[in-house]
Amino acid sequence: MSPSAAAGGIALRARRRLFRRITAAAIQHLVLCAAGLLFAIPFLWLVITSLKPLEQVFTDPPTWIPHPVLWSNYVEALTSPAFPFLRLLRNTLFYTVVSTVGVVLSGAIVAYGFARMEFWGRDVLFGITLSTMMLPGVVTLIPTYILFRVFGWVGSYAPLIVPAYFGSAFNIFLLRQFFMTVPWELTDAAKVDGASELRIFWQVMLPLIKPALLVVAVFHFMWAWNDFMGPLIYLDDAGEYPLVLGLYAFQTRHGIKWNLMMAASLAVAFPIIVLFFIAQRYFIEGITLTGLKG
Repeated sequence: MSPSAAAGGIALRARRRLFRRITAAAIQHLVLCAAGLLFAIPFLWLVITSLKPLEQVFTDPPTWIPHPVLWSNYVEALTSPAFPFLRLLRNTLFYTVVSTVGVVLSGAIVAYGFARMEFWGRDVLFGITLSTMMLPGVVTLIPTYILFRVFGWVGSYAPLIVPAYFGSAFNIFLLRQFFMTVPWELTDAAKVDGASELRIFWQVMLPLIKPALLVVAVFHFMWAWNDFMGPLIYLDDAGEYPLVLGLYAFQTRHGIKWNLMMAASLAVAFPIIVLFFIAQRYFIEGITLTGLKG
C-alpha cells in the first residue's frame, strides 16, 4: 500500500471516529434537553395558568396560550388582604436569613474541630453525629415540641431558629470533607507565625472553603424558605406566618381561585429561582469538590 493510500485510510478512520463522537454527543444533548423539558412542564403550566382567566384553567383540551393574558392576576394576588405578601416576605426573610447564618457558623465550627483538631474520642463523636441522620424527624417531633413548650418558646420563632445554631449532621459532614482537602502545611505555617486556632479557623480556613459554605447556605435557605411543617406547628399568630403558610391560608380562606393561586405560588418560588441562578457556579463547584478526600 502506498504512503498516500495509508494516509488516506488513517484520515478516513479519524473522520469516522469524529463523526461517531459528534453523533453520540448530539444524541446525549437531545436526550438531556427532552428530559429537561419534561421536568419543566409543571413549571411552564404554573406560569401559563397564572396568566389565564379563571374559566380557562380547566378547559378540555387544555389552553396552552391564555387569551387574554392577564398580568393583573399578579397584582390581584399580591395585593389581596388574604395574602399580605410584603409582611409574609419579611417574616420569611427573617426566618431564613437568621437560621441560615446559624447553620453555616455552627456547621463550620464543628466540622473544623472534627477535621483539623486532634482530641480523645473524636472519631466516636463524629460517628454518633452521623448516626443522628438515620433518625426520622417524626420520631423526635413530639418530644421536641414538649421541650420547647416547657421552655415557653411555642408561639415564637425560637423553636425554628435556635436549633440551627447547634449544628446539623449533614452540614457538618459536608464541611468536614471540604476542610480535609485543605493542605496541612497552611495551618502549620499559620501556627508557626503565632496564629491561634480561632484565628486560623476564621482567617485561613473559612476563606478557602467558600464554595462549601455557599452550598450549605443555599441548601438550608431553600429548605427554610419552603418549610411548612415547622411554622405550622410552632407559630400561632397569623401575623408571623412565612410565605408558605400564607399561601396555604390564601388557598383555604376564600376558596381556590386557581389563576390567582398560581400567581401567588410563582411569586413565592421566584426568589429561590433567582438565588440558585446567582449562586449556581459556586454551588456546583462546592458539590463537585466536596468529598474528594477524607
